[in-house]
Amino acid sequence: MRSDIMKKGVEKAPHRSLFKSMGFTDEEIARPMVGIANSANEIIPGHIHLDRIAEAVKAGVRMAGGTPIEFNTIGVCDGIAMNHEGMKYSLCSRELIADSVEIMARAHPFDALVAIPNCDKVVPGMLMALLRLDIPALVVSGGPMLAGRLAHKAIDLITVFEGVGAVKSEKMTEEQLTEIEDCACPGCGSCAGMFTANSMNCLTEALGLGLPGNGTIPAVAAARYRLAKKAGMQIMELIAANITPRQIATQEAFENAIAIDMALGCSTNTVLHVPAIAKEARIDLNLDLFNQVSARIPHLCSLSPAGPHRLEDLDAAGGVQAVLARLDEADLIHPSALSVTGKTVGENLQGAHVRDPQVIRTLGDAYHDEGGIAILFGNLAPEGAVVKQSAVAPEMAVNEGTARVFDSEEAAVEAIMNQQIRKGDVVVVRYEGPKGGPGMREMLTPTSAIAGMGLDKEVALITDGRFSGGTKGAAIGHISPEAADGGAIGLVEEGDRIAIDIPAKRLTLKVSDDELEKRRQSWQPPEPRIKEGYAYRYSKLVSSGAKGAVLREDI
Repeated sequence: MRSDIMKKGVEKAPHRSLFKSMGFTDEEIARPMVGIANSANEIIPGHIHLDRIAEAVKAGVRMAGGTPIEFNTIGVCDGIAMNHEGMKYSLCSRELIADSVEIMARAHPFDALVAIPNCDKVVPGMLMALLRLDIPALVVSGGPMLAGRLAHKAIDLITVFEGVGAVKSEKMTEEQLTEIEDCACPGCGSCAGMFTANSMNCLTEALGLGLPGNGTIPAVAAARYRLAKKAGMQIMELIAANITPRQIATQEAFENAIAIDMALGCSTNTVLHVPAIAKEARIDLNLDLFNQVSARIPHLCSLSPAGPHRLEDLDAAGGVQAVLARLDEADLIHPSALSVTGKTVGENLQGAHVRDPQVIRTLGDAYHDEGGIAILFGNLAPEGAVVKQSAVAPEMAVNEGTARVFDSEEAAVEAIMNQQIRKGDVVVVRYEGPKGGPGMREMLTPTSAIAGMGLDKEVALITDGRFSGGTKGAAIGHISPEAADGGAIGLVEEGDRIAIDIPAKRLTLKVSDDELEKRRQSWQPPEPRIKEGYAYRYSKLVSSGAKGAVLREDI
Protein backbone atom coordinates (compact mmCIF):
# COMPACT_ATOMS: atom_id res chain seq x y z
CA MET A 1 0.00 0.00 0.00
CA ARG A 2 1.07 3.56 -0.66
CA SER A 3 0.55 4.37 3.01
CA ASP A 4 3.14 1.76 4.03
CA ILE A 5 5.90 4.31 3.56
CA MET A 6 4.60 6.20 6.60
CA LYS A 7 3.56 3.29 8.81
CA LYS A 8 5.33 -0.04 8.07
CA GLY A 9 8.62 -1.36 9.46
CA VAL A 10 10.75 -0.83 12.54
CA GLU A 11 11.93 2.57 11.36
CA LYS A 12 8.33 3.78 11.27
CA ALA A 13 7.70 3.15 14.97
CA PRO A 14 7.79 6.92 15.65
CA HIS A 15 5.19 7.45 12.92
CA ARG A 16 2.91 4.77 14.37
CA SER A 17 3.35 6.35 17.78
CA LEU A 18 2.02 9.64 16.40
CA PHE A 19 -0.99 7.86 14.88
CA LYS A 20 -1.61 6.19 18.25
CA SER A 21 -1.51 9.59 19.95
CA MET A 22 -4.63 10.43 17.93
CA GLY A 23 -6.41 7.25 19.03
CA PHE A 24 -5.69 5.03 16.02
CA THR A 25 -5.42 1.31 16.84
CA ASP A 26 -2.97 -1.11 15.28
CA GLU A 27 -5.86 -2.52 13.27
CA GLU A 28 -6.76 0.91 11.87
CA ILE A 29 -3.14 1.68 11.07
CA ALA A 30 -2.78 -1.61 9.19
CA ARG A 31 -5.76 -0.94 6.92
CA PRO A 32 -5.75 1.17 3.72
CA MET A 33 -5.79 4.83 4.68
CA VAL A 34 -8.24 7.01 2.80
CA GLY A 35 -7.84 10.79 2.91
CA ILE A 36 -11.14 12.66 3.09
CA ALA A 37 -10.66 16.15 1.65
CA ASN A 38 -13.54 18.11 3.16
CA SER A 39 -14.25 21.73 2.21
CA ALA A 40 -16.81 22.30 4.98
CA ASN A 41 -17.04 25.79 6.45
CA GLU A 42 -19.56 28.21 7.95
CA ILE A 43 -19.49 30.89 5.25
CA ILE A 44 -20.73 28.95 2.19
CA PRO A 45 -24.38 27.76 2.21
CA GLY A 46 -23.37 24.90 -0.07
CA HIS A 47 -20.78 23.74 2.45
CA ILE A 48 -22.50 24.28 5.79
CA HIS A 49 -23.61 20.62 5.88
CA LEU A 50 -20.49 18.94 4.50
CA ASP A 51 -19.43 17.65 7.91
CA ARG A 52 -22.44 15.33 7.75
CA ILE A 53 -21.46 14.26 4.23
CA ALA A 54 -17.94 13.53 5.50
CA GLU A 55 -19.29 11.41 8.36
CA ALA A 56 -21.30 9.38 5.84
CA VAL A 57 -18.24 8.91 3.62
CA LYS A 58 -16.17 7.80 6.60
CA ALA A 59 -18.88 5.33 7.59
CA GLY A 60 -18.73 3.84 4.10
CA VAL A 61 -14.94 3.58 4.20
CA ARG A 62 -15.07 1.81 7.56
CA MET A 63 -17.80 -0.58 6.38
CA ALA A 64 -15.56 -1.58 3.47
CA GLY A 65 -12.50 -2.16 5.66
CA GLY A 66 -10.57 1.09 5.35
CA THR A 67 -9.42 3.83 7.71
CA PRO A 68 -10.74 7.30 6.83
CA ILE A 69 -8.68 10.35 7.79
CA GLU A 70 -10.27 13.76 7.26
CA PHE A 71 -8.59 17.07 6.45
CA ASN A 72 -9.96 20.40 5.25
CA THR A 73 -9.55 22.94 2.47
CA ILE A 74 -10.58 26.56 2.05
CA GLY A 75 -13.57 27.67 0.02
CA VAL A 76 -15.11 30.96 -1.17
CA CYS A 77 -18.82 31.72 -1.54
CA ASP A 78 -19.07 33.52 -4.87
CA GLY A 79 -22.45 34.98 -3.98
CA ILE A 80 -21.17 36.61 -0.80
CA ALA A 81 -17.90 37.63 -2.49
CA MET A 82 -19.78 39.22 -5.41
CA ASN A 83 -19.34 42.86 -6.47
CA HIS A 84 -16.59 43.84 -4.04
CA GLU A 85 -12.88 43.11 -3.63
CA GLY A 86 -13.66 39.62 -2.36
CA MET A 87 -14.47 38.42 -5.88
CA LYS A 88 -10.85 39.01 -6.87
CA TYR A 89 -10.00 36.05 -4.64
CA SER A 90 -12.57 33.55 -5.91
CA LEU A 91 -11.00 32.17 -9.09
CA CYS A 92 -7.51 32.26 -7.67
CA SER A 93 -8.70 30.14 -4.71
CA ARG A 94 -8.99 27.23 -7.19
CA GLU A 95 -5.20 26.95 -7.43
CA LEU A 96 -4.77 27.10 -3.66
CA ILE A 97 -7.37 24.36 -3.18
CA ALA A 98 -5.63 22.13 -5.72
CA ASP A 99 -2.24 22.79 -4.18
CA SER A 100 -3.46 22.19 -0.62
CA VAL A 101 -4.97 18.80 -1.47
CA GLU A 102 -1.76 17.86 -3.30
CA ILE A 103 0.36 18.91 -0.31
CA MET A 104 -1.74 16.91 2.14
CA ALA A 105 -1.68 13.78 0.00
CA ARG A 106 2.05 13.94 -0.72
CA ALA A 107 3.04 14.81 2.84
CA HIS A 108 0.80 12.03 4.16
CA PRO A 109 0.77 9.26 1.52
CA PHE A 110 -2.84 8.12 1.64
CA ASP A 111 -3.83 5.07 -0.36
CA ALA A 112 -6.76 6.95 -1.86
CA LEU A 113 -8.73 10.18 -1.66
CA VAL A 114 -12.40 11.11 -1.46
CA ALA A 115 -12.98 14.77 -2.27
CA ILE A 116 -16.00 16.56 -0.78
CA PRO A 117 -16.58 19.88 -2.58
CA ASN A 118 -19.76 21.59 -3.61
CA CYS A 119 -19.40 25.17 -4.75
CA ASP A 120 -17.80 27.06 -7.54
CA LYS A 121 -13.99 26.85 -7.41
CA VAL A 122 -13.76 24.00 -4.93
CA VAL A 123 -15.03 21.40 -7.39
CA PRO A 124 -12.49 22.13 -10.15
CA GLY A 125 -9.73 22.74 -7.60
CA MET A 126 -10.23 19.30 -6.07
CA LEU A 127 -10.54 17.64 -9.48
CA MET A 128 -7.26 19.24 -10.54
CA ALA A 129 -5.58 17.84 -7.44
CA LEU A 130 -6.99 14.33 -7.90
CA LEU A 131 -5.73 14.18 -11.48
CA ARG A 132 -2.36 15.65 -10.53
CA LEU A 133 -1.88 13.02 -7.80
CA ASP A 134 -3.38 10.15 -9.84
CA ILE A 135 -4.05 7.82 -6.92
CA PRO A 136 -7.45 6.08 -6.53
CA ALA A 137 -9.95 8.86 -5.93
CA LEU A 138 -13.51 10.01 -6.43
CA VAL A 139 -15.72 13.03 -5.74
CA VAL A 140 -18.92 13.19 -3.73
CA SER A 141 -20.43 16.66 -3.65
CA GLY A 142 -22.81 18.24 -1.17
CA GLY A 143 -25.72 18.60 -3.60
CA PRO A 144 -27.90 21.47 -4.80
CA MET A 145 -30.14 23.73 -2.76
CA LEU A 146 -33.89 23.42 -3.17
CA ALA A 147 -35.62 26.27 -4.97
CA GLY A 148 -37.23 28.94 -2.84
CA ARG A 149 -40.99 29.40 -2.99
CA LEU A 150 -42.94 32.62 -3.07
CA ALA A 151 -46.66 32.63 -3.83
CA HIS A 152 -46.37 29.15 -5.39
CA LYS A 153 -43.57 30.37 -7.67
CA ALA A 154 -40.07 28.87 -7.68
CA ILE A 155 -37.33 31.45 -7.10
CA ASP A 156 -33.60 31.38 -6.40
CA LEU A 157 -30.60 33.62 -5.70
CA ILE A 158 -30.69 35.11 -9.19
CA THR A 159 -34.23 36.31 -8.51
CA VAL A 160 -32.75 38.42 -5.70
CA PHE A 161 -29.92 39.81 -7.83
CA GLU A 162 -32.36 40.76 -10.60
CA GLY A 163 -34.68 42.24 -7.99
CA VAL A 164 -32.02 44.85 -7.18
CA GLY A 165 -32.16 46.11 -10.76
CA ALA A 166 -35.95 46.06 -10.63
CA VAL A 167 -35.93 48.25 -7.51
CA LYS A 168 -33.44 50.69 -9.09
CA SER A 169 -35.70 51.05 -12.13
CA GLU A 170 -38.78 51.38 -9.89
CA LYS A 171 -40.35 48.16 -11.19
CA MET A 172 -40.36 46.68 -7.70
CA THR A 173 -40.54 48.07 -4.19
CA GLU A 174 -37.89 47.46 -1.53
CA GLU A 175 -40.55 45.66 0.51
CA GLN A 176 -41.16 43.23 -2.35
CA LEU A 177 -37.43 42.66 -2.69
CA THR A 178 -37.15 41.88 1.03
CA GLU A 179 -39.90 39.28 0.66
CA ILE A 180 -37.93 37.64 -2.17
CA GLU A 181 -34.71 37.89 -0.14
CA ASP A 182 -36.31 36.01 2.74
CA CYS A 183 -37.53 33.12 0.58
CA ALA A 184 -35.02 32.65 -2.26
CA CYS A 185 -32.46 30.48 -0.49
CA PRO A 186 -34.36 28.08 1.80
CA GLY A 187 -31.45 26.04 3.16
CA CYS A 188 -28.12 24.34 2.57
CA GLY A 189 -26.73 23.34 -0.81
CA SER A 190 -25.26 24.89 -3.92
CA CYS A 191 -27.58 27.57 -5.37
CA ALA A 192 -30.60 25.95 -7.02
CA GLY A 193 -30.11 26.75 -10.72
CA MET A 194 -27.63 25.60 -13.33
CA PHE A 195 -25.02 27.97 -12.04
CA THR A 196 -21.30 27.22 -11.81
CA ALA A 197 -21.36 24.93 -8.76
CA ASN A 198 -24.10 22.67 -10.08
CA SER A 199 -22.62 22.80 -13.57
CA MET A 200 -19.30 21.48 -12.29
CA ASN A 201 -20.94 18.82 -10.12
CA CYS A 202 -22.93 17.58 -13.13
CA LEU A 203 -19.80 17.60 -15.29
CA THR A 204 -17.93 15.65 -12.60
CA GLU A 205 -20.56 12.92 -12.86
CA ALA A 206 -20.41 12.93 -16.68
CA LEU A 207 -16.60 12.87 -16.58
CA GLY A 208 -16.85 9.64 -14.59
CA LEU A 209 -15.20 10.90 -11.39
CA GLY A 210 -18.45 11.11 -9.40
CA LEU A 211 -21.01 8.37 -8.79
CA PRO A 212 -24.35 8.48 -10.65
CA GLY A 213 -26.54 11.06 -8.92
CA ASN A 214 -23.63 13.21 -7.77
CA GLY A 215 -24.69 16.21 -9.83
CA THR A 216 -28.37 16.48 -8.96
CA ILE A 217 -29.47 14.75 -5.72
CA PRO A 218 -30.62 17.62 -3.43
CA ALA A 219 -28.45 18.53 -0.47
CA VAL A 220 -31.27 17.86 2.01
CA ALA A 221 -32.25 14.46 0.60
CA ALA A 222 -31.46 11.26 2.47
CA ALA A 223 -30.30 9.91 -0.89
CA ARG A 224 -27.38 12.37 -0.74
CA TYR A 225 -26.12 10.76 2.46
CA ARG A 226 -26.64 7.28 1.07
CA LEU A 227 -24.59 8.35 -1.95
CA ALA A 228 -21.83 9.55 0.38
CA LYS A 229 -21.76 6.17 2.13
CA LYS A 230 -21.60 4.42 -1.24
CA ALA A 231 -18.71 6.71 -2.20
CA GLY A 232 -16.85 5.64 0.93
CA MET A 233 -17.41 1.99 0.08
CA GLN A 234 -16.58 2.45 -3.59
CA ILE A 235 -13.20 4.06 -2.92
CA MET A 236 -12.10 0.76 -1.40
CA GLU A 237 -13.07 -0.98 -4.64
CA LEU A 238 -10.96 1.51 -6.59
CA ILE A 239 -8.00 0.77 -4.33
CA ALA A 240 -8.42 -2.96 -4.90
CA ALA A 241 -8.66 -2.52 -8.69
CA ASN A 242 -5.99 0.23 -8.76
CA ILE A 243 -8.23 2.47 -10.87
CA THR A 244 -6.90 6.02 -10.85
CA PRO A 245 -8.34 9.33 -12.14
CA ARG A 246 -6.22 9.54 -15.28
CA GLN A 247 -7.53 6.14 -16.38
CA ILE A 248 -11.02 7.64 -16.19
CA ALA A 249 -10.51 11.23 -17.35
CA THR A 250 -9.52 10.47 -20.95
CA GLN A 251 -10.16 12.58 -24.06
CA GLU A 252 -13.42 10.66 -24.58
CA ALA A 253 -14.49 11.32 -20.98
CA PHE A 254 -13.88 15.05 -21.37
CA GLU A 255 -15.95 15.04 -24.55
CA ASN A 256 -18.75 13.35 -22.59
CA ALA A 257 -18.50 16.07 -19.95
CA ILE A 258 -18.63 18.83 -22.56
CA ALA A 259 -21.61 17.09 -24.18
CA ILE A 260 -23.48 17.30 -20.87
CA ASP A 261 -22.31 20.91 -20.55
CA MET A 262 -24.03 21.68 -23.86
CA ALA A 263 -27.18 19.64 -23.28
CA LEU A 264 -27.82 21.21 -19.87
CA GLY A 265 -26.88 24.80 -20.76
CA CYS A 266 -24.21 25.00 -18.07
CA SER A 267 -22.23 27.96 -16.77
CA THR A 268 -19.68 29.72 -18.96
CA ASN A 269 -17.19 29.09 -16.15
CA THR A 270 -16.94 25.50 -17.35
CA VAL A 271 -14.88 26.88 -20.24
CA LEU A 272 -12.30 27.99 -17.67
CA HIS A 273 -12.39 24.92 -15.48
CA VAL A 274 -12.59 22.02 -17.95
CA PRO A 275 -9.32 22.92 -19.76
CA ALA A 276 -7.63 23.47 -16.38
CA ILE A 277 -8.76 20.03 -15.18
CA ALA A 278 -7.75 18.44 -18.49
CA LYS A 279 -4.27 19.94 -18.18
CA GLU A 280 -3.79 17.97 -14.94
CA ALA A 281 -4.88 14.85 -16.85
CA ARG A 282 -2.15 15.68 -19.40
CA ILE A 283 -4.73 16.42 -22.08
CA ASP A 284 -4.64 19.65 -24.11
CA LEU A 285 -8.18 20.91 -24.68
CA ASN A 286 -8.50 23.99 -26.88
CA LEU A 287 -11.56 26.20 -27.04
CA ASP A 288 -12.46 24.97 -30.54
CA LEU A 289 -13.54 21.67 -28.99
CA PHE A 290 -16.41 23.41 -27.20
CA ASN A 291 -17.77 24.69 -30.52
CA GLN A 292 -17.26 21.29 -32.15
CA VAL A 293 -19.22 19.50 -29.43
CA SER A 294 -21.85 22.25 -29.31
CA ALA A 295 -22.47 21.85 -33.05
CA ARG A 296 -23.63 18.25 -32.56
CA ILE A 297 -25.23 18.35 -29.08
CA PRO A 298 -28.67 19.97 -28.81
CA HIS A 299 -29.73 22.00 -25.80
CA LEU A 300 -32.22 19.71 -24.03
CA CYS A 301 -32.78 21.27 -20.59
CA SER A 302 -33.79 24.83 -19.76
CA LEU A 303 -32.67 25.44 -16.22
CA SER A 304 -32.45 28.68 -14.25
CA PRO A 305 -31.31 31.33 -15.12
CA ALA A 306 -32.26 30.58 -18.75
CA GLY A 307 -35.46 28.63 -18.04
CA PRO A 308 -38.02 27.61 -15.44
CA HIS A 309 -36.50 24.44 -13.99
CA ARG A 310 -34.08 23.88 -11.11
CA LEU A 311 -31.74 21.08 -10.16
CA GLU A 312 -34.42 19.33 -8.10
CA ASP A 313 -36.53 19.14 -11.28
CA LEU A 314 -33.62 17.69 -13.24
CA ASP A 315 -33.02 15.12 -10.50
CA ALA A 316 -36.67 14.08 -10.46
CA ALA A 317 -36.56 13.75 -14.25
CA GLY A 318 -33.69 11.26 -14.08
CA GLY A 319 -30.66 13.49 -13.59
CA VAL A 320 -27.41 13.45 -15.52
CA GLN A 321 -27.68 9.73 -16.22
CA ALA A 322 -31.00 10.25 -18.03
CA VAL A 323 -29.50 13.02 -20.16
CA LEU A 324 -26.52 10.79 -20.98
CA ALA A 325 -28.91 7.98 -21.89
CA ARG A 326 -30.83 10.30 -24.22
CA LEU A 327 -27.60 11.36 -25.92
CA ASP A 328 -26.39 7.77 -26.08
CA GLU A 329 -29.52 6.76 -28.01
CA ALA A 330 -28.28 9.01 -30.81
CA ASP A 331 -24.62 7.92 -30.51
CA LEU A 332 -23.61 11.37 -29.24
CA ILE A 333 -21.40 10.26 -26.34
CA HIS A 334 -18.64 7.73 -25.72
CA PRO A 335 -20.28 4.89 -23.74
CA SER A 336 -17.00 2.95 -23.43
CA ALA A 337 -15.45 5.56 -21.14
CA LEU A 338 -14.59 4.23 -17.67
CA SER A 339 -16.11 5.63 -14.45
CA VAL A 340 -15.48 5.40 -10.69
CA THR A 341 -18.15 2.72 -10.48
CA GLY A 342 -15.58 0.43 -12.08
CA LYS A 343 -17.97 0.13 -15.01
CA THR A 344 -18.22 2.01 -18.26
CA VAL A 345 -20.53 4.94 -18.82
CA GLY A 346 -22.68 2.72 -21.01
CA GLU A 347 -22.94 0.05 -18.32
CA ASN A 348 -23.94 2.72 -15.79
CA LEU A 349 -26.77 3.77 -18.11
CA GLN A 350 -28.54 0.41 -17.88
CA GLY A 351 -31.93 1.29 -16.45
CA ALA A 352 -31.44 5.08 -16.79
CA HIS A 353 -34.37 6.80 -18.45
CA VAL A 354 -36.12 10.14 -18.71
CA ARG A 355 -38.99 10.45 -16.24
CA ASP A 356 -40.17 13.90 -17.35
CA PRO A 357 -39.78 14.91 -21.03
CA GLN A 358 -40.75 18.47 -20.16
CA VAL A 359 -37.54 18.81 -18.15
CA ILE A 360 -35.32 16.66 -20.39
CA ARG A 361 -36.58 17.12 -23.93
CA THR A 362 -36.16 14.75 -26.84
CA LEU A 363 -33.57 15.56 -29.47
CA GLY A 364 -36.36 16.36 -31.92
CA ASP A 365 -37.91 18.83 -29.48
CA ALA A 366 -34.71 20.48 -28.23
CA TYR A 367 -34.72 24.08 -27.02
CA HIS A 368 -31.87 24.80 -29.45
CA ASP A 369 -30.20 22.71 -32.12
CA GLU A 370 -26.80 23.64 -30.71
CA GLY A 371 -25.46 23.37 -27.17
CA GLY A 372 -25.70 26.00 -24.47
CA ILE A 373 -22.25 27.57 -24.88
CA ALA A 374 -20.54 29.20 -27.85
CA ILE A 375 -16.96 30.43 -28.30
CA LEU A 376 -16.67 33.63 -30.32
CA PHE A 377 -13.61 34.87 -32.21
CA GLY A 378 -12.75 38.07 -34.05
CA ASN A 379 -10.50 41.13 -33.89
CA LEU A 380 -11.88 41.91 -30.43
CA ALA A 381 -11.16 38.38 -29.16
CA PRO A 382 -8.52 36.72 -31.34
CA GLU A 383 -7.97 33.98 -28.73
CA GLY A 384 -11.66 33.60 -28.00
CA ALA A 385 -14.56 34.74 -25.85
CA VAL A 386 -17.43 32.78 -24.34
CA VAL A 387 -21.19 33.29 -24.21
CA LYS A 388 -24.02 31.22 -22.75
CA GLN A 389 -25.99 31.29 -25.98
CA SER A 390 -28.89 29.35 -24.49
CA ALA A 391 -29.58 32.33 -22.20
CA VAL A 392 -29.48 34.97 -24.97
CA ALA A 393 -32.74 36.37 -26.32
CA PRO A 394 -33.17 35.54 -30.04
CA GLU A 395 -33.21 39.20 -30.99
CA MET A 396 -29.76 39.66 -29.45
CA ALA A 397 -28.07 36.74 -31.21
CA VAL A 398 -27.05 39.02 -34.07
CA ASN A 399 -26.61 42.54 -32.84
CA GLU A 400 -24.59 45.70 -33.33
CA GLY A 401 -24.33 48.43 -30.73
CA THR A 402 -22.46 51.42 -29.38
CA ALA A 403 -19.60 50.85 -26.97
CA ARG A 404 -19.94 52.26 -23.46
CA VAL A 405 -16.50 51.76 -21.95
CA PHE A 406 -15.69 51.19 -18.26
CA ASP A 407 -12.35 50.29 -16.73
CA SER A 408 -13.86 48.47 -13.74
CA GLU A 409 -16.97 46.61 -12.69
CA GLU A 410 -17.77 49.32 -10.13
CA ALA A 411 -17.84 52.05 -12.77
CA ALA A 412 -20.12 49.97 -15.00
CA VAL A 413 -22.51 49.15 -12.14
CA GLU A 414 -22.75 52.82 -11.18
CA ALA A 415 -23.71 53.79 -14.73
CA ILE A 416 -26.27 50.95 -15.00
CA MET A 417 -27.85 51.68 -11.62
CA ASN A 418 -28.06 55.39 -12.46
CA GLN A 419 -29.91 54.44 -15.67
CA GLN A 420 -27.22 55.86 -17.94
CA ILE A 421 -27.26 52.81 -20.24
CA ARG A 422 -29.66 52.92 -23.16
CA LYS A 423 -31.15 50.56 -25.70
CA GLY A 424 -28.53 49.60 -28.28
CA ASP A 425 -25.54 50.06 -25.96
CA VAL A 426 -22.77 47.49 -25.58
CA VAL A 427 -21.35 47.80 -22.07
CA VAL A 428 -17.58 47.11 -22.16
CA VAL A 429 -16.02 46.20 -18.81
CA ARG A 430 -12.26 45.76 -19.03
CA TYR A 431 -9.17 45.35 -16.86
CA GLU A 432 -11.08 42.64 -15.02
CA GLY A 433 -9.24 39.64 -16.51
CA PRO A 434 -7.15 37.07 -14.62
CA LYS A 435 -4.13 39.39 -14.60
CA GLY A 436 -5.79 42.80 -14.69
CA GLY A 437 -8.49 42.28 -12.07
CA PRO A 438 -6.63 40.52 -10.74
CA GLY A 439 -8.70 37.36 -10.37
CA MET A 440 -11.22 37.70 -13.21
CA ARG A 441 -14.26 38.84 -11.24
CA GLU A 442 -17.78 37.63 -12.03
CA MET A 443 -20.11 40.28 -13.44
CA LEU A 444 -23.36 39.02 -11.95
CA THR A 445 -24.29 42.37 -10.46
CA PRO A 446 -24.21 44.37 -13.74
CA THR A 447 -25.82 41.60 -15.82
CA SER A 448 -28.55 41.05 -13.23
CA ALA A 449 -29.18 44.79 -13.02
CA ILE A 450 -29.55 44.95 -16.80
CA ALA A 451 -31.98 42.03 -16.71
CA GLY A 452 -33.88 43.43 -13.73
CA MET A 453 -34.36 46.70 -15.59
CA GLY A 454 -35.78 44.82 -18.55
CA LEU A 455 -32.84 45.68 -20.82
CA ASP A 456 -31.42 42.19 -21.39
CA LYS A 457 -33.06 42.05 -24.83
CA GLU A 458 -31.65 45.44 -25.79
CA VAL A 459 -28.21 45.79 -24.14
CA ALA A 460 -25.13 43.55 -24.41
CA LEU A 461 -22.21 43.38 -22.00
CA ILE A 462 -18.72 42.23 -22.93
CA THR A 463 -15.76 41.81 -20.60
CA ASP A 464 -12.36 40.23 -20.09
CA GLY A 465 -13.77 39.20 -16.74
CA ARG A 466 -16.20 36.35 -16.36
CA PHE A 467 -19.81 35.69 -15.42
CA SER A 468 -21.72 33.78 -12.83
CA GLY A 469 -23.54 30.70 -14.03
CA GLY A 470 -26.57 32.72 -13.03
CA THR A 471 -25.99 35.32 -15.72
CA LYS A 472 -28.42 35.60 -18.61
CA GLY A 473 -28.63 37.86 -21.62
CA ALA A 474 -26.06 38.84 -24.25
CA ALA A 475 -23.17 38.61 -21.81
CA ILE A 476 -19.84 37.78 -23.47
CA GLY A 477 -16.85 37.14 -21.22
CA HIS A 478 -13.33 35.74 -21.04
CA ILE A 479 -12.26 38.04 -23.89
CA SER A 480 -8.70 37.03 -24.65
CA PRO A 481 -6.13 38.49 -24.72
CA GLU A 482 -7.32 40.59 -21.79
CA ALA A 483 -6.88 44.35 -21.60
CA ALA A 484 -4.02 44.18 -19.09
CA ASP A 485 -2.10 41.99 -21.54
CA GLY A 486 -2.54 44.44 -24.39
CA GLY A 487 -5.67 42.83 -25.81
CA ALA A 488 -7.93 44.72 -28.22
CA ILE A 489 -10.60 45.21 -25.56
CA GLY A 490 -8.17 47.70 -23.98
CA LEU A 491 -8.23 49.74 -27.21
CA VAL A 492 -12.02 50.19 -27.43
CA GLU A 493 -13.16 53.81 -27.21
CA GLU A 494 -16.49 55.29 -26.20
CA GLY A 495 -18.81 55.36 -29.20
CA ASP A 496 -17.09 52.59 -31.20
CA ARG A 497 -19.41 50.10 -32.88
CA ILE A 498 -19.28 46.47 -31.84
CA ALA A 499 -20.89 43.66 -33.84
CA ILE A 500 -22.00 40.43 -32.17
CA ASP A 501 -22.88 37.41 -34.31
CA ILE A 502 -23.37 34.38 -32.10
CA PRO A 503 -24.51 31.96 -34.85
CA ALA A 504 -21.39 32.83 -36.85
CA LYS A 505 -19.24 32.74 -33.68
CA ARG A 506 -17.92 36.28 -34.35
CA LEU A 507 -17.17 39.29 -32.16
CA THR A 508 -15.99 42.31 -34.10
CA LEU A 509 -14.81 45.79 -33.14
CA LYS A 510 -15.70 47.87 -36.22
CA VAL A 511 -12.52 49.89 -36.25
CA SER A 512 -9.89 49.69 -38.98
CA ASP A 513 -6.64 47.82 -38.45
CA ASP A 514 -4.72 51.05 -38.97
CA GLU A 515 -6.70 52.84 -36.28
CA LEU A 516 -6.27 49.93 -33.85
CA GLU A 517 -2.51 49.94 -34.46
CA LYS A 518 -2.41 53.69 -33.82
CA ARG A 519 -4.25 53.19 -30.52
CA ARG A 520 -1.97 50.29 -29.62
CA GLN A 521 1.11 52.47 -30.00
CA SER A 522 -0.21 54.92 -27.42
CA TRP A 523 -1.58 52.30 -24.98
CA GLN A 524 0.15 51.96 -21.63
CA PRO A 525 -0.46 49.11 -19.18
CA PRO A 526 -2.15 50.32 -16.00
CA GLU A 527 -0.63 50.11 -12.56
CA PRO A 528 -1.50 46.86 -10.75
CA ARG A 529 -4.57 47.28 -8.57
CA ILE A 530 -3.17 45.01 -5.87
CA LYS A 531 0.56 45.14 -5.14
CA GLU A 532 0.96 42.68 -2.30
CA GLY A 533 -0.09 39.28 -1.06
CA TYR A 534 -1.50 36.28 -2.87
CA ALA A 535 -3.53 38.17 -5.49
CA TYR A 536 -0.40 40.07 -6.56
CA ARG A 537 1.63 36.87 -6.90
CA TYR A 538 -1.28 35.27 -8.79
CA SER A 539 -1.41 38.18 -11.28
CA LYS A 540 2.26 37.61 -12.12
CA LEU A 541 1.81 33.89 -12.81
CA VAL A 542 -1.69 33.47 -14.26
CA SER A 543 -2.32 32.62 -17.92
CA SER A 544 -5.19 33.95 -20.02
CA GLY A 545 -8.82 32.98 -19.72
CA ALA A 546 -8.45 31.17 -23.06
CA LYS A 547 -6.01 28.78 -21.37
CA GLY A 548 -8.18 28.20 -18.31
CA ALA A 549 -6.50 30.87 -16.17
CA VAL A 550 -4.04 28.27 -14.90
CA LEU A 551 -0.74 29.29 -13.37
CA ARG A 552 2.11 29.42 -15.86
CA GLU A 553 4.99 27.02 -15.37
CA ASP A 554 7.42 28.68 -17.76
CA ILE A 555 8.46 31.45 -15.39
